[in-house]
Amino acid sequence: MKEKIKAFLVLADGTKYSGYIFGSAKDIDGEVVFNTGMVGYPETLTDPSYNGQILVFTYPLIGNYGVPAKEKNNNLLTNFESDKIQVRGVIVSDYSQHYSHWDAVQSLDEWMKSESTPGIYGIDTRAVTRKLRESGSMLGRIVLDESLETNCEIADPNKKNLASEVSINEPYLYEKGKKKIVLVDCGVKNNIIRAFLGRDISVLRVPHDFDFLNIDAEGVLISNGPGDPEKCEKTIDSTRKAIKKGLPILGICLGSQILALAAGARTFKLKYGHRSHNQPVNEMGTRRCFITSQNHGYAIDSNTLPEDWREWFNNDNDGTNEGIMHISKPFFGAQFHPEASPGPDDTEFIFDMFVRALR
Repeated sequence: MKEKIKAFLVLADGTKYSGYIFGSAKDIDGEVVFNTGMVGYPETLTDPSYNGQILVFTYPLIGNYGVPAKEKNNNLLTNFESDKIQVRGVIVSDYSQHYSHWDAVQSLDEWMKSESTPGIYGIDTRAVTRKLRESGSMLGRIVLDESLETNCEIADPNKKNLASEVSINEPYLYEKGKKKIVLVDCGVKNNIIRAFLGRDISVLRVPHDFDFLNIDAEGVLISNGPGDPEKCEKTIDSTRKAIKKGLPILGICLGSQILALAAGARTFKLKYGHRSHNQPVNEMGTRRCFITSQNHGYAIDSNTLPEDWREWFNNDNDGTNEGIMHISKPFFGAQFHPEASPGPDDTEFIFDMFVRALR
């Protein structure tokens, strides 16, 4: 039995929770948020939308099926959503010291150590989640020394353009079919790229601030990503020009917010965000409800949408916007994740809609 090392989660208001360290034994700070998904921690921890955040898992048992091998297909890691762990830290109730799965090659603890990511187990995650639901997502830090000064200022990651930290630096082409889309990488998940390769569509992945308007392509996809969409000024400007040019556009998560900002709408920060694989969304004007995978802390103010845009989906829990659509042109935005990974893939039809709209 390994020696337990005490560790603490300290929130910006001074609230402190004690537990034991796993993964990398180091101090770290970030925005503390929670996820209510029950499975899929390898995909969740590698989702670039979590950049800058300390993630609390509400499901109590984490680590029981280990971590799969880093195998690649089409130059994309098969079992992960990016090339590394994106969260700054992990908070769990019960860390499983022993894992069991036919595909696992290492433990969650070993993986987090190899990527210098700290975690705490033995925390009352129900209490932390209740705190965040009542007070809202807040800044916090993981510390090993309880006597460490904890009332010093924590830098808010949302004040930076976090998309620039997770975007690629140079364009990269995933060649498949004759038709090609430009994917503006604001922190794209691998499964979005897989979804289009599986539909025989070539994908040109470009940096978040890349001038893509002169590229010969049939459509534009603006990806998911972390942080405040208003910080993505160059991406918003390029999207505004793409709208004027009439290119088919699909925005996913952060990309949907960027599309809305480019159209003239506004966004706002949610109290504690939507992060799970079980978020119900209603398709407006129908009686259809879909269960979706989500990871966002900001939302579109649907009341500010221009007259030629309409709300496509809304959230059945809090009524916030979950998608937008132009009334006559091929511009679509989904706030949730049609590609799932992890979570249900019931809304993959949105990719098919976009493919049909390609020039």
